[in-house]
Amino acid sequence: MDDQHTDDQRTDDAFAFEATPTGGRSRVGRLITPHGAIDTPAFVAVGTRAAVKALDPDDLRAAGQAAVFCNTYHLYERPGDQVIADLGGLHRFMAWDGPILTDSGGFQVFSLGAGIAHGVGKFGSLFPGEAGGGRRAPSDLVPTARVTEEGVRFKSLVDGREHFLSPESSIAIQRRLGADIILAFDECTSPMHDRAYTEAAMRRTHRWADRSLEAFHTSSPPHGARQALYGIVQGGWHQDLRQASAAFIASRPWDGMAIGGSLGQTKADMRRVLEWTVAELPEDRPRHLLGIGEVADIFDAVARGVDTFDCVAPTRNARNGGLMVRVLDGEPVPGLRVNLRNARFARDERPLDPDCPCVLCRTFSRAYLHHLFHARELLAYRLATLHNLTQMNALMDGIRHALAAGRLDDYAALWLGPTDAQPQE
Repeated sequence: MDDQHTDDQRTDDAFAFEATPTGGRSRVGRLITPHGAIDTPAFVAVGTRAAVKALDPDDLRAAGQAAVFCNTYHLYERPGDQVIADLGGLHRFMAWDGPILTDSGGFQVFSLGAGIAHGVGKFGSLFPGEAGGGRRAPSDLVPTARVTEEGVRFKSLVDGREHFLSPESSIAIQRRLGADIILAFDECTSPMHDRAYTEAAMRRTHRWADRSLEAFHTSSPPHGARQALYGIVQGGWHQDLRQASAAFIASRPWDGMAIGGSLGQTKADMRRVLEWTVAELPEDRPRHLLGIGEVADIFDAVARGVDTFDCVAPTRNARNGGLMVRVLDGEPVPGLRVNLRNARFARDERPLDPDCPCVLCRTFSRAYLHHLFHARELLAYRLATLHNLTQMNALMDGIRHALAAGRLDDYAALWLGPTDAQPQE
């Protein structure tokens, strides 16, 4: 594809974004899609295989969830993108009438390749330089992704078959899935990659970006509704690479931009990466931060101009007994997480959070959820996940109101305490 692209190649039918600056780079806005609006900043729940684990669409609506994020690679493997297309696309398939985002499969370049080889991941060890964030224990798995200029060959972890994903096939799959927002195919790098590899992967991502645009603009959505395409900024945690990648992506006619790849060894690195990146991105299009969802990180990113986030942390924590709570019995909760598996809750008849509107806190006791987890009752996962998503969406609603009032720092201090609310570089 030719290097010259202009914004007049974009169409705005059923997709629009408006944002109001609120100081610095932060802003509040509204993202309009064919399946509804997303008030920003917003958290997008991850439903990897066309389901947010343990919840149905009514649960998601009750939790205040505006949008969900599904995984192209996993749906391509099972049940198959053509099956979903034949059944009317993701919205009809999963009975969710709100906005849906899909990734490109590019994260599997990382998770099935460098993620295994380097012992790092998007969850738990995203920042290997932080305390407790080092490399994972050795795995019996061997890397199954091989990157070439044409695309990536994967060996399926489901049945051992070999698959090939390219920018063109990724766009075709996402067209068939029918999500409102789809992503360009990219190569996600590891914090353990050296500069030379990070730069090579970034430049390959740029070539794949142009191929993704070409595939998008020479195809049409099979389910009728317009789809939006986001480009992805890479470049690791190197300032010149991040700025070069952001400038390259900003020069193309995307509907929005996503920030991906390695964000560095520490959260201080992440803050710098976001500052370098967002400064190069256009004001009139939405910005999505891939794979980030811890509360402190959200405040950091919102202050630096990010509009939407996706992360498995709230739902995965819930399934492991980790409940999101700001204050418990009048005391701030370290890390904003309480483990209801702990013995001290076995006879506690109080609601987890009397101010929370979720069904867990309105109906059941701490002791009951403690029992459900220890009995391995499936209801535990539903109640805990509903609570965490309700809390995440209440957090985002509070952030939007705080931004509009010019009081983001005060709201961050309410959640994180006065020290953590203003992290020092």
